[in-house]
Amino acid sequence: MSEPLTTAGEGFHPHLHDAPAERATAPLHTRLHHIRADALDGDTAQTGGMRRFAAISGKTTGSEKLWMGQTHVAPATSSSDHHHGASETAIHVVSGHPEFVFLDDSGDEPQEVRLRASPGDYIFVPPFVPHREENPDPSEEAVVVIARSTQEAIVVNLPRLYALPADGGGHEG
Repeated sequence: MSEPLTTAGEGFHPHLHDAPAERATAPLHTRLHHIRADALDGDTAQTGGMRRFAAISGKTTGSEKLWMGQTHVAPATSSSDHHHGASETAIHVVSGHPEFVFLDDSGDEPQEVRLRASPGDYIFVPPFVPHREENPDPSEEAVVVIARSTQEAIVVNLPRLYALPADGGGHEG
């Protein structure tokens, strides 16, 4: 009565059988990678007040376009002001109630904005946007999962929180 909607090789990913030959033979690109929670790599770029751990990176899995890991912010702690270069950053709050602070300069006067997050919330940080993470809770650590559009965790620590020029280059005073 009904016919299959797709045939073998069609459907959600019909292009997968057309993978380039060099990709198909590269050892890191022919299998899935399982990174256990106790095997996260702490040898990452750090910002004061935070501990970053890589799970998916060029170093751990051969990733070419993605970095993913965890960040732990201790109780009553604030990170240094920083940005992540040309990388887009997506954040998922696992535990705690971290706050993400940035400077909104879209009005007449720059204004500090504080985003208060809860478990299950997501935050998007565009490239070159200076910000900091804070954990105002006096007793509970905040843990977030981070994904970046680069294979490594880019962290550019800054002397203070300020808006960068629209082109992302240079720093003011």
